Amino acid sequence: MSNSMDDRKKIEMSAEMLKKILDYSPNEIYVLNKDACIVYANKAYEKHYGIKRDEIIGMKNDEILAKGYWKPSIIPYVLKEKKTVTIKQVSYVGKELLTTAIPLLNEEQDIELIITATQEPNYKELYITDEPEAEEINEIDFYKENLFTNNKRMSSVIKLCEKVAKVDTTVLIQGESGTGKGVIARHIHKKSRRKSSPFLTINCATIPEDLLESELFGYVEGAFTGATRSGKEGLLERADGGTVFLDEIGEISPKIQAKLLQVVQDLEFIPVGGREVKKVDIRIISATNRNLYEMVQQKQFREDLYYRLHVVNLQIPPLRERREDIIPLTYYFLSAYNKKYETNHIIEQDVLDIFYGYSWPGNIRQLENLVESLIVTSDASIQVSDLPAMLLQTTSENNSHNTGEQELSASTLRTALEDVEKKLIIQSYKRFRNTRKVAEQLSISQSKASRLVRKYCKDLDFYN
Repeated sequence: MSNSMDDRKKIEMSAEMLKKILDYSPNEIYVLNKDACIVYANKAYEKHYGIKRDEIIGMKNDEILAKGYWKPSIIPYVLKEKKTVTIKQVSYVGKELLTTAIPLLNEEQDIELIITATQEPNYKELYITDEPEAEEINEIDFYKENLFTNNKRMSSVIKLCEKVAKVDTTVLIQGESGTGKGVIARHIHKKSRRKSSPFLTINCATIPEDLLESELFGYVEGAFTGATRSGKEGLLERADGGTVFLDEIGEISPKIQAKLLQVVQDLEFIPVGGREVKKVDIRIISATNRNLYEMVQQKQFREDLYYRLHVVNLQIPPLRERREDIIPLTYYFLSAYNKKYETNHIIEQDVLDIFYGYSWPGNIRQLENLVESLIVTSDASIQVSDLPAMLLQTTSENNSHNTGEQELSASTLRTALEDVEKKLIIQSYKRFRNTRKVAEQLSISQSKASRLVRKYCKDLDFYN
């Protein structure tokens, strides 16, 4: 009897251990109560929808649905049928999901809980066909084709992209390195009438002036020493009917600026060493991480070209100013590189907290490269100890600076972040005395604002 009891003790597991096991599951699992409020979600939920669990616990399922994180909802089917239902859904980051909802009924046959389990379909196993396989979508490049964001400023940029894509006006994209200017340019092209024509990119900062001129405009036979006998067709001519993306436009010389102005104004140019004017039908999108307006004031960039390129200006915010996107992008890249390297890494909450508080000077490019590196070098669970020392040091220095160069009293980063959260909630609620306005100011859901106000403000005189 004692041996049996010992064996039973060995296989018992704590709630924390059970949660950890569920977090390792590649399938999304979340639980709703009878009022369709979310009472539990595992980490795969964050991966699929790009939102942290503590933001959705307590929220109504309809609140999440209204934000467009997935469609369609499976809950109405379960409430109606009161039996297990399976449907296909699509998340807002473009993942196709197979979702099963299981109702748990009480003795009166009323629903007490709804358990939903979601997985990404493996079509190679589910379907057998004699037809040639369609070309697989590169999941790492999905973001470049289907932009998504939780940030209001970035949402406005994407909406403007949809508008300008319909016309052929020139577009100037400005933002720090790594913010995705090239992604925006390609997105505009893909949404335009030119989507079936070439999209050609040239980085003006990496090519010497003489070579850049011949690359853009081409050259005729004998134009210079080393020129091929038949001459060479330039990028502008090869892109006829499509889009030319000129990255780092602020680096081009005055000579190239003058020739480019003619192209923008009249859609024509003369190849290097030639006399014949060539006409092209192209759209020009340019980008820079420099302040072109200041360069114009300093006579470093032609004013007439600046205004020709600047018909529509898109300002891309750096990642540190769109922190709502740090966690979704982390999970997006985590999923993409897990698929590429055939792994199933998860990422610990402490790591996500550090990511959220980091300034990301290299922006989205830096985040993507770091996630790929961590998947290659870490064990199945990515932990704080796996992070580069420089990132941890920078995060620590930023925290010290933000607290007036004083030592943080909190023993962990999570506690420090909670202290900041508490201060923001109290300050906002003192100002508005209204959870809806608190939610708007802090860009969080009203249900989360209500929960945090109850948590941090209930002992204060003004709360009652």
